Amino acid sequence: MRAKTSLRPLPRNFLAAFVPLGAFLASLSGVLAPQGGAAEPKPVPRVQAIPLPQDQVSFECDHRELTRLYFGPGQQRPFLFPINGPSGFSLTRMGHPHDPITHSHHNSVWISHAAVNGLSFWADTSGARILHKRVEKLTDGDDSASVQTASVWRSPDGADLLEDKRILTIKPLQNGEWLLLIDLQLTPLKDAVQLGDTAFGMLGVRMAKTIGVKDGGGTIRNSEGGVDEKGCFRKNARWVDYSGPVTNEIQEGITLFDHPSNPNHPVPFHVRDDGWMGAALTFGNPITLAPGQTLRLQYGLYVHSGAPSAESLEAAWKAFSSAP
Repeated sequence: MRAKTSLRPLPRNFLAAFVPLGAFLASLSGVLAPQGGAAEPKPVPRVQAIPLPQDQVSFECDHRELTRLYFGPGQQRPFLFPINGPSGFSLTRMGHPHDPITHSHHNSVWISHAAVNGLSFWADTSGARILHKRVEKLTDGDDSASVQTASVWRSPDGADLLEDKRILTIKPLQNGEWLLLIDLQLTPLKDAVQLGDTAFGMLGVRMAKTIGVKDGGGTIRNSEGGVDEKGCFRKNARWVDYSGPVTNEIQEGITLFDHPSNPNHPVPFHVRDDGWMGAALTFGNPITLAPGQTLRLQYGLYVHSGAPSAESLEAAWKAFSSAP
């Protein structure tokens, strides 16, 4: 037999205890309700430079990532990966497809130099590093987004040789194509610095394996009419284009622009059929920077679909070189 449950009356002050709570909730309604004359929400920028955990910045257009900057303390130097083409597939890779150990420095798109006062900042084995110090500015907009950073070029013995100020800007074009603009300023911090005679530096691009001439059937072309490594290797040019398949149906590529204001322009380009290209700033023409003297360099990467004609690539280079 179930025991009977006896119900006791609530204390008189039980309900009264909720009266102040009810008054409090009622008062919130006036605070939470939309107020007249409130500011309208600002439009969301199409192009954004979004800081991420673990020392990264993602560049996005219409919420699609175009590239990502890596600058963590464990890196030998900052680099950009991926470089996503209009199809959404990366047109670059990390490392050499057949020699990942000695070419571990081939990090998609990177800035470095193999002969800085006799030190190699190019390879990963010398102990010299380009050390990121800080992000100074992030800018979003409908036409572009950018990040401004500060770094130092540090020798193996801990001496800082160069102050590195760079602005990386993403500019979307039509049909998913886009430009990566690199504005680099290098200033000696104490003593004179020589950028010696080398084909390795200042800018390198490691293409995706499928785009390489040898591994994927891609094609290299330059502004002077050269084709592939045989016609473009260490030849002076205004631009070099590397295009090839990213799928069995899609072909895309990257054109590397050298700005006419850069020293030694048009520079030789170090290009290989195995899938990489670089603008060789000081090949045959070393540059010495006096204390306090700033070297400014500008490069562009045109990320495009298909394999544009030489005439259209020349027009794109002219637009890049004449822009403010």
